[in-house]
Amino acid sequence: MSSPPSRGRRVALEQPLGNRPFPRTAVPEPETARRRRLTQTVAVVALLVTLAYLGWRLLDTLNLAEWWISVPLLVLELHAALGLGLFAVNLWNVDAVPPPAPRDGTDLRLALLIPTYNEPQETLLPTVAAAVSASVDHETWVLDDGNRQEVRELAERLGARYLARPTHEHAKAGNVNYALDRIDAELVAIIDADHVVRADLFRNTLGYFDDNRIALVQTPQDFYNLESFEHERSFSEQRLFYRALLAGRNRWNAAFCCGTGAIFRMAALRDVGGLAMETVTEDIHTSLRLHRRGWRTIFHNEVLAHGLAAGNVLQYLSQRLRWGTGAMQLLRRENPATVSGLTRMQRLSYLTTLLGWFDAWRSLGYLLVPMVVLGVAAIPIRASFAVFAPIFIVTFLAQRYAMRRLARSTSSQGLATIFEIVRMPANLQATLRLLAGSEQPFRVTDKGRLGETRSRMPVPRLLWVLMGASLLTLGWAVASLLGITPVHYRVPWVAYGSMFWLVLNSGLLLAAIWRIRSKRFASERRASVRFDVDAPAQLGDVPARLLDASLTGARILVPLPTLAPSAGSRQTLAIQFQHRIYTFEAVVRGVNPGPDPGPAVVVGLEFLPGQTGARAALALALFQTGAEPRGVLEPEKRPVVRETAVAA
Repeated sequence: MSSPPSRGRRVALEQPLGNRPFPRTAVPEPETARRRRLTQTVAVVALLVTLAYLGWRLLDTLNLAEWWISVPLLVLELHAALGLGLFAVNLWNVDAVPPPAPRDGTDLRLALLIPTYNEPQETLLPTVAAAVSASVDHETWVLDDGNRQEVRELAERLGARYLARPTHEHAKAGNVNYALDRIDAELVAIIDADHVVRADLFRNTLGYFDDNRIALVQTPQDFYNLESFEHERSFSEQRLFYRALLAGRNRWNAAFCCGTGAIFRMAALRDVGGLAMETVTEDIHTSLRLHRRGWRTIFHNEVLAHGLAAGNVLQYLSQRLRWGTGAMQLLRRENPATVSGLTRMQRLSYLTTLLGWFDAWRSLGYLLVPMVVLGVAAIPIRASFAVFAPIFIVTFLAQRYAMRRLARSTSSQGLATIFEIVRMPANLQATLRLLAGSEQPFRVTDKGRLGETRSRMPVPRLLWVLMGASLLTLGWAVASLLGITPVHYRVPWVAYGSMFWLVLNSGLLLAAIWRIRSKRFASERRASVRFDVDAPAQLGDVPARLLDASLTGARILVPLPTLAPSAGSRQTLAIQFQHRIYTFEAVVRGVNPGPDPGPAVVVGLEFLPGQTGARAALALALFQTGAEPRGVLEPEKRPVVRETAVAA
């Protein structure tokens, strides 16, 4: 028997497939007035406690004799307090704009645009199939900056229109702008090539456009590869931003485009000259220009598309570096603090986002301070332990509780801190580009298959340096307490407190390094996401059970004493999801012992090339789009659809 097939990226699906497997996708229930007031009260109390603490720190505990360490520490605390204040402002009310009723039709001309450059067909196929099958009449356009014949054929087979421009300047923004001049539509949705839309994308957002001042409706980004580098159990590194922070900005007419899952009014885009092309983050830059021209934007807090999250740290950091670089470019070119046309709260909202990249310097500072204190026996705080400890603990707990309530259960503070450390090298590099002023090209984040082997990811050098410095400092501190070094700690509690701080930092650094190096997040060798599914199947004439499936293959459990198929043999596989049967020609890639108890074998199958129609129909079911297959499928490759069940 051959070795088992690689399981790759996985998504667990429920049966029947009509249920949504992805957590927290619907519009959240509005908060009760009592709960909102309680959260707001907690935030105000935490801010008042923080202000009192900072006043006390400034007036009574600042050690000016060693200002070079005491003043930077106070600045770090001031910066953290400012962050809490902005957090409270942005999350004061996350239900400011109620969603409209769904619309099954419209007189407006609609288009859905899928810009692509180098994404493989395994990634593009579900994106195009779902886009074509979305409800409410519209055109789907595949905008191919790779000028690939196979992508043209895929688009045409699935019922989409294909467009490729002769030149390729300004990356995604230039690609979309070229199409805008050639498409007859009043509303255009922009969907990244690795995002699969639900059938209700237009249906649930059209109502906003009854207001002629609405230029943009943005929906959250969420992801179907729930074992990506960004996911941990129910935690998603981006959920706080997409399910809470952007919703809070509806209160100020300050929601902005996030690149995908956005529906634009064509007249508004023409008013600002199309998507902005001067920065690598055309989404937020275009939104800024829309707001400057007096247009309104809305964030619709319902996941209507699922995308492919960064699978490993290289993809993750590359993505963050591009976003941070774009933020710095925008600060140089069209700074929200100085440009005309914005309201006060819009300025504050944009600056909160753009300057948030500098939080990495605060994280670095908090990692370095205990090393400095222990290294040279510095005393940054002039107070007794009995006085400082209770005041600090009360302030810290008040801040953490306020942040937890404001986040509306969208974030885990411990995991969020680990991710702050992971992305710190990329964020620091991005902010330094503000000073350098050099132009940076748009770089597509590679996703999907990255190699033929699963190799562990490299750790950024900065994290290794900080980890090594932490361990050396800890050893130095212990030696100093034993009298081995010339350093003498004049205030013992400061030394012990700094050692505790250093050990905590070391634990966070170690957790970040472990996550980066984990085999779970090694380079991906599977071309498409594999979904765990328990469903009836049939291999030839033999009844079986489906264990998992992707657009490139499946694993099934075949009971014995059935004669097991041999590796390399060609087979017909029928899969039943609810009342549909999907039939594929496949080749056996592996046969392995089944799980106990019971005699059975696990058969790994790879679908043969082609079969575009069957793959498209399967994609709509696997990705839970809620859509019926549409589009023009190849007659000889249409999926077999019958109202009978496969033998169980």
